[in-house]
Amino acid sequence: MSPATRPAAPAGFDVSIALEAVPAIERWLEYQRRYLRTPGVQVAIRVGEELVWSAALGYSDEVAGTPLRTDHLFRIASHSKTFTATAILQLVEQGKVRLDDPVDQYVPELAGTTLAAITVRELLGHQGGVIRDGVDKDYWQLMDPFPDRDALIELCQSDGQVFERNEYFKYTNIGYSLLGLVIESASGSSYGEYVGTHIVDRLGLKKTGAELDVRRADEYAGGHTGLLDGSDVRELIPHVDTRAMAAATGFYSTAEDLTVYGAAHFFGDDQLVSDVSKRLMQRDESVVVTHGREAGRYGLGMIISKVGERRLVGHSGGYPGHITRTFIDPVDQLVVSVLTNCVGGPAESLATGVVKLLNLAADAPAGTQVPSDIDAQRFCGNFANLMGVLSISLLGGRLVAYFPAAPDPADSYEELQVIDENTLAIVPAAGYGSIGEKVEYTWDADGQPSLVRYGGSSRWPVETFRARRTQQITDAALERP
Repeated sequence: MSPATRPAAPAGFDVSIALEAVPAIERWLEYQRRYLRTPGVQVAIRVGEELVWSAALGYSDEVAGTPLRTDHLFRIASHSKTFTATAILQLVEQGKVRLDDPVDQYVPELAGTTLAAITVRELLGHQGGVIRDGVDKDYWQLMDPFPDRDALIELCQSDGQVFERNEYFKYTNIGYSLLGLVIESASGSSYGEYVGTHIVDRLGLKKTGAELDVRRADEYAGGHTGLLDGSDVRELIPHVDTRAMAAATGFYSTAEDLTVYGAAHFFGDDQLVSDVSKRLMQRDESVVVTHGREAGRYGLGMIISKVGERRLVGHSGGYPGHITRTFIDPVDQLVVSVLTNCVGGPAESLATGVVKLLNLAADAPAGTQVPSDIDAQRFCGNFANLMGVLSISLLGGRLVAYFPAAPDPADSYEELQVIDENTLAIVPAAGYGSIGEKVEYTWDADGQPSLVRYGGSSRWPVETFRARRTQQITDAALERP
């Protein structure tokens, strides 16, 4: 990237704060992965130009016990829509497409159909009233192949429209598949060739492509079935080609590559599109109201959301065996990408939790930081007792305690202050916990915590408690009158 196109330094997020938060984030993610019985989690965090953290937790193939790697490829499904929207805006900037052009200008087979007048803009914003996946969408559970171009056109001609234009926000994979045909018509290239040249290669994304690449079969993370109930065992799901629906759901990538791609949507970075185009993609095109309440917002190819006070763009993805989520803060120049490899994978909640932990670190109150002569990390870890697990972590230079089993780690946390090298105290505040009480540590011969008395309750490192739990319960039963 030349100096003229390099983004400015992050406006509101400090790289050092993110780096310090990594141990807490990793501890929470691994706890959540195991607690939710998720085979594998691939994660990456980028601040500005710096890849702060990239990790792979768990398994690519849980059945065989194959570890997940950071270079395993994931099918990122509806993330594809952000690539498609970016490509459309590039063609708009080149004067080859106008957002208010009707789709039949580029897909003449739709002339005279109910979809003919739907505009490129309406397709980008899911406002065309187009059917979501078709009248027979069992290809999503691998009972049939995904539609090819002929099948896509036939479907659109016969059953393409469900609502009038701009009547409802109606999310549609078929609509985005049509945008792939728009790109082919306007560019003179196949969809894969266009996005490969103008997005993937331009950013140097070596682990990203528009469709299943059978030559890289050994590089893909295994996809796993969902859990039908709490005792179910997962099975592997094969990867398939999405054919004419690649523009809606075909892409593969890694969490690392997705943070590079996400960073290209920071304001001030013109590698892909101008800031003018970014504002079009990232502004509220639709406010989605369901059952009388706001269920979300959508731009042009971007899901828009808020985590705390942080406004984020990006997308989720759901493919048979892979569930994924990427958040982009284009102002503070932060990207978080979390990829999971099972049906029902908790990518959304995990990515949200990572952002919340980063927010918690960035919003540390003044005067709460651990004194510089104290090693704060020695107090950190997961500590268990009969009532569950408590995590003590360093975030934003101060210590906090929260329950790692909670889907929202920042929903109910306690600030801790250092009293001395062996003692903390829960910072006074209104609450139902042991507010204002001491947290006292006992250390083993290696200087690691062996016992933590948290507000008068004994807690141990998780494996220590696991080893003593049965005997603790047995002793209690024997002592009962």
